[in-house]
Amino acid sequence: MTKADSLETYRKKRDFKKTKEPQGSKSKKSKQPIFVIQKHNASNLHYDLRIEVDGVLASWAVPKGPSTDPSEKRLAVRTEDHPMEYADFEGVIPEGEYGAGTVLVWDTGTYQNLRENKDEPSDMPQSLDEGKIEIRLEGKKISGGYNLIRTGPKKPEQERWLLMKADDDRADARRNPVSTQPESVKSGKTLEEIKEEND
Repeated sequence: MTKADSLETYRKKRDFKKTKEPQGSKSKKSKQPIFVIQKHNASNLHYDLRIEVDGVLASWAVPKGPSTDPSEKRLAVRTEDHPMEYADFEGVIPEGEYGAGTVLVWDTGTYQNLRENKDEPSDMPQSLDEGKIEIRLEGKKISGGYNLIRTGPKKPEQERWLLMKADDDRADARRNPVSTQPESVKSGKTLEEIKEEND
């Protein structure tokens, strides 16, 4: 289920009187579907990959962040859907709140569903349900084909997936953008600078 009502879990986990995260009052659709990767220094530093599906952001926590090396498989744990407005969220989630810590917009852009043009086409809601997503990202830091494959049982949250770079023209085993490009594509700031601003 990836529809506007799937934001119920997201809203239940947050006290919007305390956090500046968006409530997600409206469900909108982009002309071209978007993705965002947020760097999130919560109890553990990780990256949140979010892709637009049916007017919300389907989300995964990726502990090591995305790789540009096709030989690397990165664990991606499915989390609750987030509202579209979350794609612009950057700041500090207060102590005591769900996901407490600093968030920055590490990368953002548009994507294309590569399965929609195959012999047996599959739209994004269907791909998500089947546990097999093939997309081409056009971001500022990462781009090219990426595959998300569900490896464990299907359940509402905490599903285990693998995120893998496709072996295409944008693959580069020598690059490591997670370590070489730590700053926000929105503000140009680091996690430390955003945290200092909010202290």
